[in-house]
Amino acid sequence: MKSTNRLWLVLGLVMMASFAVLGLMGQQIYREAPPEPARIVAEDGRVLYTLDNIQQGRLAWQSMGGMQVGSIWGHGAYLAPDWSADWLHREALALLDMWSWRHYGLPYDRLDEEGRAALKVRLKAELRTNTYDPANGTITVSRDRAAAMAEVANHYISLFGNDPALESLRRDYAIANNAVPDLKRREDITAFFFWTAWAAGTDRPNDIITYTNNWPHEPLIDNVPSASNIMWSVLSVVLLVAGVGALVWYHAATQHEDECKAPAADPLSALKPTPSMRATAKYFWTVIGLFLLQITLGAVTAHYAVEGHDFYGIPLADYLPYAVTRTWHTQLAVFWIATAWLATGLYIAPAISGHEPKFQKLGVNALWGALVFVVLGSMAGEWMGVQQMFDLNTNWWFGHQGWEYVDLGRFWQILLFVGLMLWLVLVGRALWPSLKRPDESKPVLLVMFLSTIAIGLFYAAGFMWGKHTHISMVEYWRWWVVHLWVEGFFEVFATAVISLLFVRLGLVRALTANVAVLAATVVFLFGGVLGTAHHWYFAGTPNSVLAIGAVFSALEIVPLALVGVEAFATYRHSKAAPWVATYRWPILFFVAVSFWNLLGAGVFGFLINPPISLYYVQGLNLTANHAHSALFGVYGMLGIGLMLFCLRGLCDRLAWNDNLLKWAFWMLNGGLAMMVFMSLFPAGVYQAYASITEGLWYARSAEIIQSPVMRFLVWMRVPGDIVFSFGAFAIAFFAYRLVRGGRAGQAKDKAAVTAMPAE
Repeated sequence: MKSTNRLWLVLGLVMMASFAVLGLMGQQIYREAPPEPARIVAEDGRVLYTLDNIQQGRLAWQSMGGMQVGSIWGHGAYLAPDWSADWLHREALALLDMWSWRHYGLPYDRLDEEGRAALKVRLKAELRTNTYDPANGTITVSRDRAAAMAEVANHYISLFGNDPALESLRRDYAIANNAVPDLKRREDITAFFFWTAWAAGTDRPNDIITYTNNWPHEPLIDNVPSASNIMWSVLSVVLLVAGVGALVWYHAATQHEDECKAPAADPLSALKPTPSMRATAKYFWTVIGLFLLQITLGAVTAHYAVEGHDFYGIPLADYLPYAVTRTWHTQLAVFWIATAWLATGLYIAPAISGHEPKFQKLGVNALWGALVFVVLGSMAGEWMGVQQMFDLNTNWWFGHQGWEYVDLGRFWQILLFVGLMLWLVLVGRALWPSLKRPDESKPVLLVMFLSTIAIGLFYAAGFMWGKHTHISMVEYWRWWVVHLWVEGFFEVFATAVISLLFVRLGLVRALTANVAVLAATVVFLFGGVLGTAHHWYFAGTPNSVLAIGAVFSALEIVPLALVGVEAFATYRHSKAAPWVATYRWPILFFVAVSFWNLLGAGVFGFLINPPISLYYVQGLNLTANHAHSALFGVYGMLGIGLMLFCLRGLCDRLAWNDNLLKWAFWMLNGGLAMMVFMSLFPAGVYQAYASITEGLWYARSAEIIQSPVMRFLVWMRVPGDIVFSFGAFAIAFFAYRLVRGGRAGQAKDKAAVTAMPAE
């Protein structure tokens, strides 16, 4: 008990200190974010853009899919360019060519080395010099720069319209023809793109780094890694090595054999599901349906990388453009995984407490209906938003917000939050009796209960921005949702649930589980909360954010060093007694979680986490490689494992088919590994080389994205996708067999009762 008391104290201190620092970081980001000018004027007095143009342009960009069509400051999709880097490079080339023709009578690319060097010095002074006047909120540019800006703007106005001359480029970028029919919206989009590129290429006042910490890599203006970037990257590696060494030492000093003899029979075999527990079955069928739909949309989205507007010759982009399929693909990943975890909470709470609150089943059914309504409604709104059916205000409320993983309109966000509050009430009221009575697993129960509260409340971070909130602050709060809500508190919740399941099965001692869960929560949140900052390195944030993100994102990896020990211990549970074999495949899915945690979150995560690494690869396929292997490999496998544990208690055990689960397990894991190592990882390495040698604009250009190498690597996804899909269909067929077997069993029981003679 004393050990858990100390851990509770440490956990409380870690949480208070971490969120205090996180709050201070938010204040500093707000104060030092790139200024949004009242106007941008040429030196002859012409007004080129106003703040209203920039703000309306951002809303117009969001309405066409936002981060699902290219990226801004490296955040978003990978097929179209990063618009900040692309604008910066196009503007630089326009100026260089203008000056080269004027002074040498030749295009810039035909000048000798001396001539190029002279013009590059002039270009650096032109673009990196900060001409923002805070007194009147004005950015002043030279006549030459104004002309270059107009040239680049015309390119984008044509690109997002229906200009036949850019049809091929739109296909390469998978941007639908006439994606933004309204000319005024297209013109405003150029204002937003210019401002993001201006922040990326302009030095902060009295400094030699840009507002985005010299990101992106652009040799033409000496946008290269800053000294602090390199120093904090080296320190992060040193801290990682030191942290791993300390953890291994602590583990060796404190761990000892604590064998728990498994009971002779399954302790959960006598568990009778309550009405509300049975009502969660529909959640799991919904999980499988959303999972299959997500896979289908992922195949379509990946195929757009080679055909752009078509799907094997079918002009699918006219009805279902890339921006929509990628939106649905990423959003459904969060929806089906979260639904699996929410349903687990609704199932586990009454099972643990033995208490079925009044109207609990009604609440579970109502919540399921609300979730389905939000999923389908938000998907319809996103499609209509991308198809430009809404005005910009209506789109923000009901259509497409344009922020990756938080794409759904604000109205749907509010409904989802209301649903989470209902879930919090339902789980809390069912769990409460077990919290009040003495229980040797109370620390784990408290962690589960507190994480349930955090899951319900932390989604509210998504309401902290409005239509015109500064994009640096939007990114600050958006990653609270993606990193802290999805990756943080859901994982704590899942860890507690798994530990409780093993305790109830008699495979782990309660005291051991208490210490393990609390220690894991402390270690994870110590690096995980402030590790959120690694998403903000180049989002218009100061150097302090880069420093904190580098240090704590390295510490975030430390607990993964012993994940092999955890995996082995979990695997041993499947062999603890003969009856445990009935839980073999759910347990093995938890083993898979440990494997992908080490590889996807650990190895591939740290590959891109240090500032010097992310500087070159942010927005490239190495990010997608990490996202796929961590999001599905860790959270998806975890969702499936939890779902199978619950289905084991809900369905007829005679209909349980281990052979189908065996195929599902190996094909899902094998398919994911093929996808990663045959396609995403090599594609990311290929792009990284282009980014390091030429610049980020080049790594994201049509020349690289549509190169023979990249096309080959896109096609190399197909074998892995096929294997993975067969695994998903095996899960679906397994669930179908459960339903069919359950119905057959009920019919058989009913017939037997009918045939019984009257006494």
